[in-house]
Amino acid sequence: MPEMQPAVLAEVKRLEAAKSFDDPRYMQLLQPHYERRILRMPSAQWPDPVNRAFAKLNKKVYIPMQGPSELGASGVLLNWDRTADLPKIKVPTLVIGARYDTMDPAYMEMMSKRLPQGRYLYAPKGSHMAMYDDQVVYMEGLIGFLRDVDRRPAEFNATGATP
Repeated sequence: MPEMQPAVLAEVKRLEAAKSFDDPRYMQLLQPHYERRILRMPSAQWPDPVNRAFAKLNKKVYIPMQGPSELGASGVLLNWDRTADLPKIKVPTLVIGARYDTMDPAYMEMMSKRLPQGRYLYAPKGSHMAMYDDQVVYMEGLIGFLRDVDRRPAEFNATGATP
């Protein structure tokens, strides 16, 4: 919200107060935010898989989890915190953070450090969809992680835990 122009933010809040989430104007107002924090390119150039995903968004699932507002979480996930369970995840895990993501990269890095076999990848040019807007960093990091895991399969038993 701090990045939005005051008049735009006021109009978004007005539409939200009226529960006009399906009003085309609502998404039109949010598009610049999406182009900064979700996928850093003009939405007219978004890849087909992204457009298909947004077109098929399951609102019956998304809205109860996230909440109806795009200005912040307000659904059942608002206070959902599994941080204490991270040490129980024994499989190698790559956590990816990106400079422009809606998720705080510092928080993502903290998560990676609490995982017994966690690794952190930072995408300095990326957003929530860094696989598209910081593709080289994202793909090289992912492939490197997978190769490292593949090099050491003997370290894992059938449950994925280290012996």
